[in-house]
Amino acid sequence: DVAVGLLAAEREPALLFELVRNRLEQVRIGQPVVALRLLARELPPFVPASRDLFDPRTRQQQPWPQLRERLRARLGDTAVHRITPTTDPRPERAWRPLQGDEGRSGDAAPGLPPRPAWLLPQPVPLRDPCPRIVSGPERLESGWWDGDDARRDYYVLETSQGQRAWAFAPPGERGGWMLHGWFA
Repeated sequence: DVAVGLLAAEREPALLFELVRNRLEQVRIGQPVVALRLLARELPPFVPASRDLFDPRTRQQQPWPQLRERLRARLGDTAVHRITPTTDPRPERAWRPLQGDEGRSGDAAPGLPPRPAWLLPQPVPLRDPCPRIVSGPERLESGWWDGDDARRDYYVLETSQGQRAWAFAPPGERGGWMLHGWFA
């Protein structure tokens, strides 16, 4: 069996053919194929995207759901996900991956200061000798209950090359910056 498993209803024949072809390309078949059978276990109702008659915005060349299905077919089901915020204020735990379309609304606290688009896997020392403080500090004290205590003062810094960095220092100190992310 080769499962295609769409995340949303789809009725475009060319896209369905491409998705099945991508899945079949990844299967090793030891003998010649005599026949194929297509089986649809679930057929959800198709709800076309609605647009206002006078909507001036141009449409994307390829809708996100179709691009997502193409990527899943090519890279595998678990390779494509989106992220959703959590209520944990620690940057390392402030999001979680989510498959499909479930859980559309995030549960993060509203009104958080801006967060960088690129969060580093681990903080590293900032190698700029004299960054300029753009904003901060934002005090973060959390995790004492689970043994992963975090006590940091976060700042938005501008490096000597003009990049916007998100870095922290121990509470009450300015210097010894640990880079945790980059703003776009």
